Amino acid sequence: MHIHILGICGTFMGGIAVLAKAAGHKVTGCDANVYPPMSTQLEAQGIELIEGFAPEQTRLDPDIYVIGNVVSRGNPLMEEILNRGLPYISGPQWLAENILHPQNVSEKTNASSDALGRSQNAQQRKWVLAVAGTHGKTTTSSMLAWILEYAGLAPGFLIGGVPQNFAISARLPGVPRQDADSLSPFFVIEADEYDTAFFDKRSKFVHYRPRTAVLNNLEFDHADIFADLQAIETQFHHLVRTVPGQGLIVSNGREQSLERVIERGCWTPVETFGTESGWQAANVDTGGGFDVMLNQRLQGRVRWDLLGEHNRMNALAALSAARHAGVAVETGIAALGEFRNVKRRMETRGIVNDITVYDDFAHHPTAIATTVAGLRARVGNARILAVLEPRSNTMKLGVMKAALPGSLAQADQVFCYGANLGWDAKEALAPIQHKALAFDDMAGLVAAIVASARPGDHILVMSNGGFGGIHQQLLDRLKQGR
Repeated sequence: MHIHILGICGTFMGGIAVLAKAAGHKVTGCDANVYPPMSTQLEAQGIELIEGFAPEQTRLDPDIYVIGNVVSRGNPLMEEILNRGLPYISGPQWLAENILHPQNVSEKTNASSDALGRSQNAQQRKWVLAVAGTHGKTTTSSMLAWILEYAGLAPGFLIGGVPQNFAISARLPGVPRQDADSLSPFFVIEADEYDTAFFDKRSKFVHYRPRTAVLNNLEFDHADIFADLQAIETQFHHLVRTVPGQGLIVSNGREQSLERVIERGCWTPVETFGTESGWQAANVDTGGGFDVMLNQRLQGRVRWDLLGEHNRMNALAALSAARHAGVAVETGIAALGEFRNVKRRMETRGIVNDITVYDDFAHHPTAIATTVAGLRARVGNARILAVLEPRSNTMKLGVMKAALPGSLAQADQVFCYGANLGWDAKEALAPIQHKALAFDDMAGLVAAIVASARPGDHILVMSNGGFGGIHQQLLDRLKQGR
């Protein structure tokens, strides 16, 4: 079929576009911000992109419009679709019905026989492994997909980042190493609790119907759509209700919020991690390695250079989920030894004059605290200059501003970009005003960071957006010596 995707340049919708194209569909799309790198990645797949949401795009006459949650009422193209009664569907629902759990093979195709073969291959019901949680979804999904790949199971996946072991964010299942006659049934998906579309306010993950579900953690976030933590717990329980009795729920045993979710009703076996009665990390060394324990029995030792308790918890969750899919624990441990972290997760962007600049996706106070702590464990007493852009909808609303000072406690200096906020960043950082500065202009922010930096420092840039290319600006200015 021909699908036209509204909001195609988001990571999730762009991933759907790649999967749909690989499955043999004709794919076009539009967005308000059509620019690299997503635009070039999609165009390289032969996907036509259109800037903006002009109603004239209905002349493309697709079989169906796939709607991203960036689209709201008042969008001119969406209004034209509604007025004309044209067929539309949300991204998660299209993914579920056409890739994850298709009912039959569509006979409507003008594609080549090769494309038809890909379409038929895609029309196989999948063993979905869904990774949910406030934090760590992308990293844990990447670990899980890599473990399955390492074990020769050739999983498909859709991840909200770029796993460096794959260098792509989405693909269809491939041919398993030991079975050349069929495609892998496994599909790993990052299961987001954000809403599905303007016409479907359930969380995206209720559409995926996983056989294996990871509940990594749960705390309040997305204040723009959820009134409180209980509202998010309700959505997580909707996910729990979709997991079959012969499936598995892998849950963080340290999280009271997840305990409350499961206590509402659970019809599926549960394995916990982070507790002595389940999966646990022990004997952590300074380089990041640790022993994997299951029910207090040693399973093996992960030898890698990833630091932080959060990464160990992510690894335990991935090992448990992979074991449910048939991967031996020792194989999973060996795979983690070759795991390369996701881009924008403590990614080194450059070193100039012995000053290291990092890029990290952290944007929630808990993630910020965890990220700073991880870097502190790596660099010891060296200075950390934390550079923060409160960019998420929740942060812009100011719901989390009181937690910011505490989350930055282990940083030596703090630089905050406070433009376009509904609150005063300087006032929010008053408890740490002895080491914190806030700026409303990018030029002033960059100048202040460069003026403060000295050899041996570590500049940690944290944002869930592009942050105006500040990483390269800092590197360029540091090279100039000013």
